[in-house]
Amino acid sequence: MDYVIFLVAMSALIYGADFIIKESEKIALHYNISHFVIGATLVAFGTSLPEMAASMVASFHHKSDMAIANVVGSVTFNIVLVLGVVFFIAKKMMPKRDLFALDGAWVVLPVVIFILMIQDGVISRVDGVIFVLMMVSYLIFLFTNSSEDLEGEIDEDLAKERFNWIKSIILLTIGFTLTIGGANFVVESGTNIARALGVNEWIIGLFLIALGTSLPELVVSLVAVKKGHAEMSIGNIIGSNVANFSMVLGSAALVSPLTIDLEATSYDLMIMASASVALLFIIANKLYNKAGAIFLLTILALFLQHTFIA
Repeated sequence: MDYVIFLVAMSALIYGADFIIKESEKIALHYNISHFVIGATLVAFGTSLPEMAASMVASFHHKSDMAIANVVGSVTFNIVLVLGVVFFIAKKMMPKRDLFALDGAWVVLPVVIFILMIQDGVISRVDGVIFVLMMVSYLIFLFTNSSEDLEGEIDEDLAKERFNWIKSIILLTIGFTLTIGGANFVVESGTNIARALGVNEWIIGLFLIALGTSLPELVVSLVAVKKGHAEMSIGNIIGSNVANFSMVLGSAALVSPLTIDLEATSYDLMIMASASVALLFIIANKLYNKAGAIFLLTILALFLQHTFIA
């Protein structure tokens, strides 16, 4: 039965992602917004909803390990798994936006703020407010630094279609519902199996839930690349990671203060920081190819090895 659920859930993810990308592109075209900004906002926030739901529920039940591990794992998987796979299979990725100059700081800034915050072992409600304000800052930054137009990005078939907000909202809702619903089924079945095997909450949050809630980002990014929208896939990940710290962790901390054992989680935090630095290196050198993919997938292998050995 679990195999049937998995196949149905994956199908929902794929079809949902297709709806999201197509309708997001229509909105970008209609309002002359770049694919990167659409990926970093609308798509990123939508695909981050599973992480937010999982962490807020975990925080409500005072399961700090699961709430924080979900974010740490999601940020790590978003970079090393999602972008690792995207860079590996993409034939050619040449984003027009200068990602390093414009977005490099947002790759590492949330991680630095997070590491500084947890030095006392607690993420308080005040810290949660700071994270939420960081999201506001990111949105202001995006929409005041998105002067590039859609030249070279326009899909001629979509350009001929008449824009309809009601239709787009309905299809986006269907897309996000299918994508997030599919991810939730994957997470739920995997978590039940793990608990039956006696796996602890940090590992469940770090690996199973984080991996499951990263599936929307993975599928949406792959569909975006397939449709020739490299900027949307990269924007989705950078935006999702900012959202993971600001919206997801910030909301969870507002529900209930979170505690973290720095000694027990040091390796996983180091892997997350290393993944962020690796992404910064990749966008600085424009390694949107198999070389960059191998770089990221190597970090993924180290992450998985430590997780299962531990």
